[in-house]
Amino acid sequence: MASEQLRVLITNDDGYQAPGIRALAPAIAELGYDVLVVAPLLDESGVGSARAGMVGRPIRTASDEESGVTFNGIDGTPALAVTLASVGAFGRAPDVVLSGINRGHNIGVPILHSGTVAAALTAAGQGLSAVAISIDSEDPGHWPTAATVAAEALAWILSEPSGTVLTINVPDRPLDQLAGVRHASLAPIKRSRVIGTTAPTGEPMIALEPPLPNPVADSDEALLAAGFVTVTPIVGIREVKDDAAATALAKRLS
Repeated sequence: MASEQLRVLITNDDGYQAPGIRALAPAIAELGYDVLVVAPLLDESGVGSARAGMVGRPIRTASDEESGVTFNGIDGTPALAVTLASVGAFGRAPDVVLSGINRGHNIGVPILHSGTVAAALTAAGQGLSAVAISIDSEDPGHWPTAATVAAEALAWILSEPSGTVLTINVPDRPLDQLAGVRHASLAPIKRSRVIGTTAPTGEPMIALEPPLPNPVADSDEALLAAGFVTVTPIVGIREVKDDAAATALAKRLS
């Protein structure tokens, strides 16, 4: 299939007006792809794969145009954006999905909660391949680097089996200053910086610890800190081909 025929859905969890998606969409459109942008109206970071309120309600939308690309915003989550696009709510359904560019990295087992990564996994659930791409800064200075990496990842994933998903993290550096590209394992949950604390008003609150020393070798955390683009193939919900639990429960109930 020629690139002119391929429809690429671009979404994110930072919102349809966020600088990351505004950098990514025109870069992909310039390569000749048919770009469809559908993303949350507002920041939906950390919502995971939620699609709350999806059924039986009109979904508020807004749109504007920039750099020749129409940016559609929806009153909902990244997973909902992927679902709506996949069922034809914005015209022809996409052939592949790009999610990002997320402001800040998505590393380790906690990517389960990332709206950016969940959008890619939702796409896989619809039979589409997808790339989730994040940049390692809360105030990035090198969006074009991440956009270039995303474009190359898109070109690769098109030849892979449907449902292939990559999560990629890009250092916030000029392209020629990247250390390279490495396959990365997910940093283990013990590396999570999330801690429980108490607000001054007495309510429970989540906070983040400073970065932890001594990251696990070859993990996304370690490689990203060393200046590498990290690439991690991931899969969504799949059953285990083992009937031990069902057999044991049947015996207990008999």
